[in-house]
Amino acid sequence: MDSGAGGGPGGDDLSSKSFPSSVLTKWSNAISRRYQHFLDKSTPHVLRRWIGFSVVAAIYIIRVYLIQGFYIVSYGLGIYILNLFIAFLSPQVDPEIQELVDGPTLPTRGSDEFRPFVRRLPEFKFWYAITKAFCIAFVMTFFSAFDVPVFWPVLLFYWLVLFFLTMKRQILHMIKYKYVPLSLGKQRYIGKKAASTDDSEITRD
Repeated sequence: MDSGAGGGPGGDDLSSKSFPSSVLTKWSNAISRRYQHFLDKSTPHVLRRWIGFSVVAAIYIIRVYLIQGFYIVSYGLGIYILNLFIAFLSPQVDPEIQELVDGPTLPTRGSDEFRPFVRRLPEFKFWYAITKAFCIAFVMTFFSAFDVPVFWPVLLFYWLVLFFLTMKRQILHMIKYKYVPLSLGKQRYIGKKAASTDDSEITRD
């Protein structure tokens, strides 16, 4: 009887401890679902999303300019943005690796010559990653531990050199394998339409 009576309060303590954790779990799941729903709704609004990103980037730039610091954070942000941009310009399947594995092949169908460009990093993920990076960098500017004293012109020079070399390599890769990081949709042919108009003009004559 004593053991049963003693087990009761212990069970109540366990249930009382698990109750706040279950509530927090439900709240976090609800917030994550709402956040994902917001992201899903914003997917087709490309222009509005990039306008929002421009506002976030402008706020960060003004913040760094006013406090005259956190240049090392900006340098790391620039390196991360450069990596995202290269992934945005790169194809999902590297033609150099594909050529080494499969060897050079010729198109077997006419449709093979007009494949849409598939990015390694899609536009939405690129926007989401770069916007989140600016938000994290903005929060970091409120902590003095990240304000490492550096000579910012040297960092800017390093970043410009890295940007030039990386973009040069990417452009040479695009020229070598003849791809353009733009997807203009389906190819439209007007040969039949032009031929039909020519035939109609001949019949009218």
